[in-house]
Amino acid sequence: MALKFFSRNKAATMTPPAKRDRRDAVPRTPTSTFMPAPRQSLDADPLRRLVQQGRYNTILREEPKWATHPGGATIIQEAKRDLERRMALVPAGSVAVAQTLSLQPGAPEEDVSVEPFLLDVHAVTNARFQAFVDAGGYDDLDYWPEEIWPHLIELKDLTGEPGPRFWRHGRYDTQLSDHPVVGVSWYEAQAFALWIGQRLPTETEWQMAACWHINSSADLMRRFPWGDAMDNTRCNIWSSRNGGTVAVNGYPRGAAPNQVLQLIGNCWEWTNSEYLVSDTEGRPIVGEMPMRVIRGGAFDTYFETQATSQFRTGQIALARTHNTGFRCAMDLAQATWINSE
Repeated sequence: MALKFFSRNKAATMTPPAKRDRRDAVPRTPTSTFMPAPRQSLDADPLRRLVQQGRYNTILREEPKWATHPGGATIIQEAKRDLERRMALVPAGSVAVAQTLSLQPGAPEEDVSVEPFLLDVHAVTNARFQAFVDAGGYDDLDYWPEEIWPHLIELKDLTGEPGPRFWRHGRYDTQLSDHPVVGVSWYEAQAFALWIGQRLPTETEWQMAACWHINSSADLMRRFPWGDAMDNTRCNIWSSRNGGTVAVNGYPRGAAPNQVLQLIGNCWEWTNSEYLVSDTEGRPIVGEMPMRVIRGGAFDTYFETQATSQFRTGQIALARTHNTGFRCAMDLAQATWINSE
């Protein structure tokens, strides 16, 4: 296991120097004019096209195939370096997951062990998701479960083109290129993760990354990635007064110990876990539609108790809200590139 994943190089993760004020966190306010992202010309070479699309793990899953491709050896090393910059190791630990809607002390919890895994340092941005849209991801049924096929026609942007809900003509606003993509359902998040050769984190993995309750004699568990006290200068919630999302490399002082950013605030994050919850009498609460767990709070989360590493809630899997995005994860066993050099 590569030790450098525990102690990340901040310069390699887009993270600006830490500051005591909010100047690094102020969002770039879009103008009233929508500025559509330009269309990228993709290389005819299939390997270079995968690089342009940011599908690095897809390349490494077929490393023997590409090793003899012209320029393949160099590109493979580039893919490995990029994944090391994009992802961080979350060590083994355990979490206590609430089982009821009650937030009161003493409410039922389930203790769950979490194996080490890799997690994206940043939430997926509009610019990254654009590559999936441009590649025809909404039309490729390989990335969508069969039960959702009849609904794919509904996953349109403001102009009726395939894409996140608040885009136009299948393009994001370039003024928000490095902001998290929002307005995507759980199915869209899952499809993108599969397309790049990764997956969504489970809710216990997400909680482990945010509370850092690792297997050690210290037995330390945080309510927030940075410690036990809420600090709205370390995250983007309602009281931070930004009024919208910020760039995914904002709020570096709110990072987890492994430099994973914005697990709290900016946007809720989809997880791969079904939302199962009971009332105070232990009776399961069943919704009318399938729900998935979302975690972390968002820029408009008013109650600070909902922006912690422990708080869990659910969202209809087909919901495409203005404040829900996602980040991707990977099994450690699949990351054969970690110790390959």
